[in-house]
Amino acid sequence: MQVFGPTQVHGPQAINAPHSLRPASSTTAAQPASQASDELQLSEPARLASQLSDIPAMRQDRIDSIRTAIANGTYETPDKLSGALDNLLDEIG
Repeated sequence: MQVFGPTQVHGPQAINAPHSLRPASSTTAAQPASQASDELQLSEPARLASQLSDIPAMRQDRIDSIRTAIANGTYETPDKLSGALDNLLDEIG
C-alpha cells in the first residue's frame, strides 16, 4: 500500500518507516512572492448553492394568503385535489 502526501514534499512511500524527504523538482520551484497569487474556482453546483443564501427562507406574503384561503375554506378545490392525486399516482406508479 502506498500513502500519498498532500504536497510534493512526500512522494509515494510505503506505510512502514523510515520516511525520507525528497527534494522539490525543478518544475515545482517556488515562484517569487511578487508573482504568487491565489485563485478560487467554484463548481457550478457550488455557485448555485451560494446563490441560495440570497433567497429569503420564507415568503410571508404567500404563507399569509394560503392561511387565509384555508381558513375561508377556499384553498382545497376539486381541481387541486385531483392534481395532487395525479402527481401522487405518477410518483408511485
